[in-house]
Amino acid sequence: MNDSATRDKQLSIEVRDTLADIDQQEWNALCSDGNPFLRYEFLYSLECTNCLGQHNGWFPRYFLLWDEQSEKKLVGAMPAYLKTNSYGEFVFDWAWAEAYERNNMPYYPKLVCSIPFTPATGQRILVDASLPLSQTRMMLANAARQFCHSENYSGVHWLFVTEPECETLCNLDKNTVGNSTDTNNPHILERNDCQYHWQNNDYQSFDDFLAQCTAKRRKTIKRERRHVTDSSLKLDKRMGDTLNDAEWNYVHQLYQSTFDRKWGNPSLTLEFFKRIGAVFGGNVLIVLVYDDTENEPDRPIACSVMFVGESVLYGRYWGCRAQHNSLHFEACYYQGIEFCIENGLQTFEPGAQGEHKITRGFVPTMTRSAHYIAHPDFRNAIAAFLKEERPHVKQRCAELTDLLPFKHDDIAIN
Repeated sequence: MNDSATRDKQLSIEVRDTLADIDQQEWNALCSDGNPFLRYEFLYSLECTNCLGQHNGWFPRYFLLWDEQSEKKLVGAMPAYLKTNSYGEFVFDWAWAEAYERNNMPYYPKLVCSIPFTPATGQRILVDASLPLSQTRMMLANAARQFCHSENYSGVHWLFVTEPECETLCNLDKNTVGNSTDTNNPHILERNDCQYHWQNNDYQSFDDFLAQCTAKRRKTIKRERRHVTDSSLKLDKRMGDTLNDAEWNYVHQLYQSTFDRKWGNPSLTLEFFKRIGAVFGGNVLIVLVYDDTENEPDRPIACSVMFVGESVLYGRYWGCRAQHNSLHFEACYYQGIEFCIENGLQTFEPGAQGEHKITRGFVPTMTRSAHYIAHPDFRNAIAAFLKEERPHVKQRCAELTDLLPFKHDDIAIN
């Protein structure tokens, strides 16, 4: 890095398997996009409450960039994890793993730069404002590739990256001075997918939002909400720092119930939920649902858990022990939309998948990941697959906008 901003700095990179000895304020000072999942409180809570490790295949490998001059200072970071499976990533590469297996080659372990169990777009390479952004990102990305080779991993995967980060990563070899790589065959490959995000078009109320919908969709949404409001159900929006231990116990039980009904194992522990409430509760929104006709009316029958960023609300977890018409839509979507309007948040990302979100106002939105495959033959094969896959994903994402409920097309793109 020859930029004048780094000329007098003595920079070094190390990889650690814990954040325990990292200063919380130094780490958080690098988080510039308001994403709550990048903050020390969230990441370290996962680590110290038994949410990561052998039982689910997530092992922390934090890349840290230090300025060694005078007083040692953290000036860059990249949260990364050694993975022994593909669970909890939401960028599905099972077919790639199977291809390796068919050729008697190991796909695991691999290195993943992402937030565990969290399909939310955000920065993956954190950089101090005193350093040149693109060059520092390249430095940390190259460190990840070198680490991949030294540890004999199959590759490095940056998941749910921002568009600028993806551009930097996928042009890494073009931008590396003196690199003789064939830039027509990039080493880091872009992959796209589609999520559904709600956008706040300066709405003053939920009715203001409904006024932008067609009469048919407006009627449907109102009917769904009435299924809840006209029933015996009561909803209570709470911030995480107001819940007591008993209420967190209920939240965790409801979270677990989703996995009991489906496949998979819950990775988040009760200790995680309680710690998040204590150290990060002002960024956690809980919607608790009660039924007055239950034998235990003070015990919630359902809940949704969301995280609050500077301008984005993120829907994450849902659980219920009783089925009620349209309750999932109300607790997970409409309550979140109301919260965004009331608090001036611009975007609501309710989580991965679910085309049913579109007719409720969530716009099909492209997501991005970047993949370095160490083996050149597999890299070429995956590059060919992604080249064929990409236009289909983009076309599908564009066509799905026809399902949006709005009266005017411009509402979808604001």
